[in-house]
Amino acid sequence: MNSRTDRSTPAIHRILDANLDRAREGLRIIEEWCRFGLNDAALTTDCKDLRQAIAQWHTADLRAARDTPGDPGTALTHAAEMERPSLDALLQANLCRVQEALRVLEEYGKLDRPDMAAACKQIRYRVYTLESKLLGRSRYALMQKLRRSPLYLVTSPHEHLLPIVEAALQGGLSLVQYRDKNAEDPTRLQLAEKLCHLCHRYDALFLVNDRVDIALAVDADGVHLGQQDIPIALARQILGTNRIVGRSTTNPDEMQRALSEGADYIGVGPVYATPTKAGKAAAGLDYVRYAAANSPVPWFAIGGIDAENLGEVMAAGATQVAVVRAIMQAQQPTQATQALLAALGVGG
Repeated sequence: MNSRTDRSTPAIHRILDANLDRAREGLRIIEEWCRFGLNDAALTTDCKDLRQAIAQWHTADLRAARDTPGDPGTALTHAAEMERPSLDALLQANLCRVQEALRVLEEYGKLDRPDMAAACKQIRYRVYTLESKLLGRSRYALMQKLRRSPLYLVTSPHEHLLPIVEAALQGGLSLVQYRDKNAEDPTRLQLAEKLCHLCHRYDALFLVNDRVDIALAVDADGVHLGQQDIPIALARQILGTNRIVGRSTTNPDEMQRALSEGADYIGVGPVYATPTKAGKAAAGLDYVRYAAANSPVPWFAIGGIDAENLGEVMAAGATQVAVVRAIMQAQQPTQATQALLAALGVGG
């Protein structure tokens, strides 16, 4: 180190101390959400490991260089720091804070302790990976995927359930709901877990019908509730605020109740009579038209929809549809999915 750097050492140590604090604080804020908001052990462990990797460089000589009373930056603030418009904004701000601090540590560390600089560079890359994992599961990211999913597969019991769903995913499907009213709980739990892993491998959303407990157990992206299921507020209390909660509706009154309860999306139907909803009268295309004119949230026309009648459902205003038999009973689920997506205006 040259004489000029020697004279700058106290200032460099103050910079390193401040940014080590900043990185660790930012990670702790993120860790708390992973732990208490997402109940995600893997992400919580990632945050804790990163904090510990940074903490080992926060030595006594750097702490001794701290001069809080003499730091002009303590009096500086910005209006944007005084509020966070959303949870996603809070997480993003603190991820950026950690990344910026690590970059400072990397650059100034080169002047005083290059081993720390090299370590902080690698830690910064790990934080980028954490960011991708975390924001990929944020409410905003999940809702964006939901809005970009024109086709929604609701499964029915089948001895080849997993191969059928995978074939549909290979055809471009990006939204799956596991529905089985009659299976024993151990079977449902096992299949839901396998389906969740399968959907996430194809970057598709996975929801569970009715069973909030199973959705939570398998780390699903959300749940779909019928009219007789638990209140949406209770589902959110159990699942956390980031996951999707949908509600079935059959008429305008049920739609308005679902919206007032805070449904992220609604099912609109059954459009046609269907054995999936045996004994339930079809809501018809008039309700589809009502939803097209009045729903402020994403909605999926559902009930007896297939390749033959999809055109008239779309003509009534539907841009997103849910199907069961059109894929589950198709001879070639991949081709059936591709055909439905093409009809909905999704190429390839």
